[in-house]
Amino acid sequence: MTGRPVLRAWATLSLLAAVSGCGGPGATPAAIDDAAPAPVPPSFALKSATLTLPEERPVLPATANGALLTQNCTGCHSAEMLASQPPLDAAKWQSEIDKMREVFHAPIAESDDPALVAALLDLQAARVR
Repeated sequence: MTGRPVLRAWATLSLLAAVSGCGGPGATPAAIDDAAPAPVPPSFALKSATLTLPEERPVLPATANGALLTQNCTGCHSAEMLASQPPLDAAKWQSEIDKMREVFHAPIAESDDPALVAALLDLQAARVR
């Protein structure tokens, strides 16, 4: 039984050699090994490209409350998005903060809520001025 796997392996090699064009009928493993190497695909060159991004314009105020908004909100929201929100009252802002924390798992400390609400109210007030 030990001869059958060897015969199968020889038959497989012969079939592969015939299909790939290596050797001819009766080709030996040595003839297959001496066959020309497979052609190498043409090489390609990488080109450098320059990408110019638009300038980012800070929109949030550079105050303590602006820093609080940056710390808690700009991980997911752009400054432009925060500054362009419709005017909301304090209760609605609080419900938005609660939603961000509960639904979207925003890591906002509950102790920051009053200051965040004040910062959001100040942001919309500054926009109206």
